Amino acid sequence: MAGEMSFTRVLIANRGEIARRIQRGCRKLGLESVAVFSDADRDAPFVAEADHAVCIGGAAPSDSYLNVAAILEAARATGADAVHPGYGFLSENAGFAAAVEAAGLVFIGPEPDAIARMGSKIEAKAAAEAAGVPVLPGYRGEDQSDARLLQEAEALGTPFLVKASAGGGGRGMRLVSDLGDAPDAIASARAEAQSAFDDPAVFLERYAPRARHVEVQVLGDTHGTVLHLGDRDCSLQRNHQKLIEEAPAADLPEAVRDRMRAAAVRLAQAIGYRSAGTVEYLYDPGRGEYYFLEMNTRLQVEHPVTEAITGIDLVEWQLRIARGEPLALTQGDVQFDGHAIEIRIAAENPAENFRPETGEISLWAPPAGVRLDTGVEAGSVVSHHYDSMIAKLIVHAPDRAGAIRRAVVAMDAFAVGGVGLNLAYQRALLTHPDFEAFRHHTSGLPEMFPGGWTEPSADPRDMALAAMALHLHLAPAGASPWESLGSWRLTAPAGWPGAASYWETTKDDPIRVNGSGSVLTAVQPDGQTIAVESAALTGCRLSGRIDGVPFSRTAYVARAPGHWRVHLQTPAGMTATDLRTLEDQHLQRATGGSGVADLLSAPMPGAVAEVRVARGDRVKAGDTLVVLEAMKLLQSLPAPVAGVVTEIYCAPGDTVAGHAPLIKLDPEENT
Repeated sequence: MAGEMSFTRVLIANRGEIARRIQRGCRKLGLESVAVFSDADRDAPFVAEADHAVCIGGAAPSDSYLNVAAILEAARATGADAVHPGYGFLSENAGFAAAVEAAGLVFIGPEPDAIARMGSKIEAKAAAEAAGVPVLPGYRGEDQSDARLLQEAEALGTPFLVKASAGGGGRGMRLVSDLGDAPDAIASARAEAQSAFDDPAVFLERYAPRARHVEVQVLGDTHGTVLHLGDRDCSLQRNHQKLIEEAPAADLPEAVRDRMRAAAVRLAQAIGYRSAGTVEYLYDPGRGEYYFLEMNTRLQVEHPVTEAITGIDLVEWQLRIARGEPLALTQGDVQFDGHAIEIRIAAENPAENFRPETGEISLWAPPAGVRLDTGVEAGSVVSHHYDSMIAKLIVHAPDRAGAIRRAVVAMDAFAVGGVGLNLAYQRALLTHPDFEAFRHHTSGLPEMFPGGWTEPSADPRDMALAAMALHLHLAPAGASPWESLGSWRLTAPAGWPGAASYWETTKDDPIRVNGSGSVLTAVQPDGQTIAVESAALTGCRLSGRIDGVPFSRTAYVARAPGHWRVHLQTPAGMTATDLRTLEDQHLQRATGGSGVADLLSAPMPGAVAEVRVARGDRVKAGDTLVVLEAMKLLQSLPAPVAGVVTEIYCAPGDTVAGHAPLIKLDPEENT
């Protein structure tokens, strides 16, 4: 594309936070935006905020966000003259970019040929070698026979990786530490690559243990100018998925940094790259060497940290470059200020093997004073159909230590209800000594948490304060809680007038809260007592004096099914405590509890991928009965008890609701 390309209305072929981010960029330049959405996203914020919006299909991505024909028809129907793909979905699909241009629309991204060339890991590494960019030793030949691959594996030596040529996100990748395992690794990598990418081609690459992931942001225009906008470190990863990113990359020798940046520009120039792109490297601190991994031909999830330290709006420049404008700055104009960190916020439970969380967000109280790119708000529904990342928290400070501190403060003030998030886990990563001392690497999570990670819980003092917050919340406005909490509380088992009892949902004995005059007292089941003078819950602040010392903490009280949830800011971060009142206890007893031991139910909405048993099968407790797909992840659902399968309520391909019954067992003690 050369010369000026005029457009006034941009269709955004994406959803969630990145759709809102692109909408902001359009508004900045006076452009109209068109949102395309699925049935599941009909009420999403990005739809309401667009200038125009069109439903393009069902909730499944294949019916909507991957439906090229529906997207192009939406562009025609709304008069859009340009398309921005965001990231994920069709953003690195060369066929989609070509189809957009064939329809007479402007594709806001690189040339289709550049997307295709960098989309093949084998071709991308060949291009990198030709541009003088270091690549890891390995085999990337066209001969894909078992004999040739095994021959090359023996020559390469262990450890090495088998990787899908068209892969990404860790799919189609296998680590081989023993040559005897190579045949199985090659076969399984091929099968996964064929299933995920419709391309079974693989290549072999030396494995660099304890390596870091460092990437360079590039920006190229249609006039041959390519600049780098600095580097980022994305080494904190789980299953090759990034968790926390920072800019610039810390603890990197300046000579290595300069070579990485220059190599990224050379590669982009060599392929005639336009728009924003990212060249990713593996950096081996032990050898002091770096190696080309791949080039992402799109806007990255982590682009905000680069924007924070450079002051350059990447989406704005994607739009300007697509219009044919030359870059209005030189490499010398790009200045770097301070340090930025991005935390990916996902609806998942890290303490339960990162189980996806779905449902309606009943409370959304983000911190003030920091950048938050998000696709949700209070009332939004987190669906099982899409990726679990729902927001990104971005902080900027003069140095890395300050950025870490600022991120922790922001996370400690973040309260969300209705759907569980990974904030406590991300906080644990951010404050881990390995991260602070630069000992982290791409496969280092088992070293950071060798016994697994456990979510912090409120200590007895914080539990007592949570009960007080609920006590004050339930009091009528303007009345003292120990006088006006209702007759059932006046006769509660606390033992004296004005007292109320609150049960943590996992415990049998209550916390007793009572008051006299200006002092509110909470007594734990073990007898520990905390007294708070002038206790008050004003808005979202719990305040008072303990032993004469004033305190004030963020506190949110929200109703949940069968109990109350109190979000309380503590020294360990934002904690969530589930409490029942006496009424809740009575209702719990009346309904006979919340679980059925012999019934396997869906922990979340999802699609049934596999049913591994048949009626009459005898199973042990913990055996996998059903595999459920939710948020692009497979969840193995185990048998709650040992016994015999008596009923199967689902089949592969079924879409099931949260808590839907899946398998009925006759427990072993009955058989």
